[in-house]
Amino acid sequence: MFHKVKTVRPLAEYTLLVDFMTGERKHYYILPLLSRFDTFRTLTQIKGLFEQVKVGAGGYGVSRNDEVDLSCSELYENGVSI
Repeated sequence: MFHKVKTVRPLAEYTLLVDFMTGERKHYYILPLLSRFDTFRTLTQIKGLFEQVKVGAGGYGVSRNDEVDLSCSELYENGVSI
């Protein structure tokens, strides 16, 4: 089952506030990905890139450019409910 993303908002310290179509809301922490994946390091190297996050087509994830995407499943399963 897909937990589609309704809205996403960048917060301080590389955290995303994600609202899902189900009404659930979660924080998703990007910091652990910065040390594990080169692609995500660009979020710290290109000023303003992290803040450009948007909901992808159909709510199946979030994106900033063609390389720094996160699926709705990743956001839901590894996000922290608030």
